[in-house]
Amino acid sequence: MNGTIKTLLTDKGCGFIKGDNNRDYFFHRSALKAGARYDDLVVGQPVTFEDSEGTKGPRAEDVFLA
Repeated sequence: MNGTIKTLLTDKGCGFIKGDNNRDYFFHRSALKAGARYDDLVVGQPVTFEDSEGTKGPRAEDVFLA
C-alpha cells in the first residue's frame, strides 16, 4: 500500500502514516526496511507498507521509502 508520513513522535520512535485509503496507520521504527532510518524521515514523505491490524488499530509493517 502507498501512503505518506503524517506524524512523527521522535521521542518514542514511532509515528503515523496516512494511507492512500485515507486511514491512519501506526508504525514503529522497527518496521522500517531497506536501510531506511527513522531519523531521516520527514512529514509528507511518501512510503510503501503492508497494512495489518494491531491490538489498538491499523498498523503499518515493512515500511519502505518510496
